[in-house]
Amino acid sequence: MSVTNSSPLEVAKAASIASRSLAVLPAHARNEALTAIHQALADAKEEVLAANARDVELATKAAEDGKLSQSVLKRLDLARKGKWEDMLKGILDVRDLDDPVGKVSLRTRLDDNLDLERVSFPIGVLLIIFEARPEVIGNIASLAIKSGNAAILKGGKESTESFIAISNAISKALTSTAVPNAAVQLLTTRDVVASLLGLDKYIDLVIPRGSNELVRYIKNNTRIPVLGHADGLCSIYIHRDADPEMAVKVLVDAKLGYPAACNAVETLLVDEQALATILPAVAEALLQKGVALRCDAPSKAALSRSLPKSQATILQDSSESDYETEFLDLILAIKTIPVNAFPIDSVDLAIAHINAHSSKHTDVILTASKELARRFQDGVDSSCVFWNTSTRMSDGMRFGFGTEVGISTNKIHARGPVGLEGLIIYKYYINGNGQVPGEYFEGDGGKAWKHEKLPLS
Repeated sequence: MSVTNSSPLEVAKAASIASRSLAVLPAHARNEALTAIHQALADAKEEVLAANARDVELATKAAEDGKLSQSVLKRLDLARKGKWEDMLKGILDVRDLDDPVGKVSLRTRLDDNLDLERVSFPIGVLLIIFEARPEVIGNIASLAIKSGNAAILKGGKESTESFIAISNAISKALTSTAVPNAAVQLLTTRDVVASLLGLDKYIDLVIPRGSNELVRYIKNNTRIPVLGHADGLCSIYIHRDADPEMAVKVLVDAKLGYPAACNAVETLLVDEQALATILPAVAEALLQKGVALRCDAPSKAALSRSLPKSQATILQDSSESDYETEFLDLILAIKTIPVNAFPIDSVDLAIAHINAHSSKHTDVILTASKELARRFQDGVDSSCVFWNTSTRMSDGMRFGFGTEVGISTNKIHARGPVGLEGLIIYKYYINGNGQVPGEYFEGDGGKAWKHEKLPLS
């Protein structure tokens, strides 16, 4: 890995050349590189965390001056409990996954001695543009190397010291491996994003990690395919038959586990018949943790009757815009789903609300009914749809992907937490013996295609 202030064009050309070498490296060589990276980062822990502390100090002042959001500040802190350990563990988890390169997913005998194969292959060069997420470098480096892709990383100014410290450790580690140094590059030159986005000749995929504004800017200013999401507007629907204790447990985790994360819940939909039976305990638990509840009229009225006066008085009125807002803070919008004669109708109303307002990230139903849960999962048009668990489950490490490059709400190529499989494409091989298409036709002297499916192994 190299830390460079070269021009975007020079960086992209070097990455393109390195990607071809990396793509054909054997799995053991790529795995050895990940082992070396893990050890180098473990050895450099004090240096990296000291650099990160300097970034956090400057960012804290910027946040106090109103120049930086609290959510960005929280994402910046590598000393946050478990963050450093998770980054290191993710590298080894990725190393220990099956090699995604060279897997045959289709074999067809077109004719005798003429076989077609579909084989997995790296995408090529990834451009990752991110803000205030220093652990991204470890995540991306491990996923890129394991999947045989080169990566160009451009981080935000808030994390400059952290980025450089992590990158220097990785760069030192790679010098003793077969991975080309230019396979992973951290670009420190300022004001180069627009130039990078124009290099579609060399860069194959852009993965943005950051604010809504960053993601939208990238999507609107490049011809390169973009994998990612602009918002993490996640919802949980409490059906009338949900387990009350489960509802409290799930909501507390989904809102408070990491409020600044894109998989935190932002909207709570509540069946009208659950307003008096399930919602009060959920609301009380959230209010005790400092969460501001923005309620529609029915939910506010129900909570005002059931909660202690000290809590009822701090309930807020919701607006329509609240149901389309990613708060990234201790705020939750609550909306009532009206009762219908059939339970399935209420589920359909919840589905309709989510499909109209969500960002297609992660949505959840809490219910005792498998039938209603499946209808919800089938009907909600999001990349992740869960039953009886937290939105915070939407995560590559928790999915067993080792780590992730991000969450995709796209409907092409990769969706949901994107791990190794999302960084792999395929190519077709034909292995023949001099055959040509002109030999195959109907009539005298023509040959017929066999098109026989063959076992993959």
